[in-house]
Amino acid sequence: MGDYSKALQFHEKAYEIFEKSVPLNRSQLTLSLLNSAECYEKMGDYAMALKNLQNAFQIQQKILPENNPAFVDTYRGLGTVYRSMKDYSRALVYFQQGLAIDEKSLPATHLSWSITCSHIGDVHRLIGKYEMALSFHQKALNTQQKVECNPLDCATTYTNLGETYRAINDYSMALTYFQKGLRIRENMLPKNHSDLAAIYNSLAKVYFASKQYGMAMKNVQQAIEIAQEKLPSNHPHLLEYKEQLEIIRRKT
Repeated sequence: MGDYSKALQFHEKAYEIFEKSVPLNRSQLTLSLLNSAECYEKMGDYAMALKNLQNAFQIQQKILPENNPAFVDTYRGLGTVYRSMKDYSRALVYFQQGLAIDEKSLPATHLSWSITCSHIGDVHRLIGKYEMALSFHQKALNTQQKVECNPLDCATTYTNLGETYRAINDYSMALTYFQKGLRIRENMLPKNHSDLAAIYNSLAKVYFASKQYGMAMKNVQQAIEIAQEKLPSNHPHLLEYKEQLEIIRRKT
């Protein structure tokens, strides 16, 4: 897990197989495209991620009725890429389209609904609408606590809450949620998974803001060590971690 270049090779090979299958299995083609898009997004190749998502969407439009729940994954994928590209208005549009389908086709206790809410909350945080962000994250968490969910989805909600509390300078609450998310990810992911790097960097920012520079340095170094192993040298996340390291160094 976390080796996206190898995963990408697998998904692209699967696409080639399904493309040649008789009869043509468009649902499997779509799934391969969505999986490839996720890998490209994680690797920082946003143009290729968008290309795969748009191809998947075109196939879905041909084989699925409007507002079919299968569109939600595609809308979430598009929203995720545009969020990574810092095009927050477009990201919000796609996440909201996914939520509209969730609301029409699924009960409010469904986990898909909670995942989409958490994404929307994260975009609101990024554009400075912190009350809206907390509201959506809390809706997501309330749903996840009522039903059995994938612990990694809960970890994402915890980290999103942590990011929001950090943004409003509530470092105690931020640390609480980051640590909850970290415990889940450390228990379920390999020690060198890039999602762990992201949360170590978030912790570094909280510790730095709290003037705990030693802990900040420790966490950002962990983030960089993982990112250097798992991400391309020009990946935005790795560059961000290195920049954070320099900020901390200037204070120590």
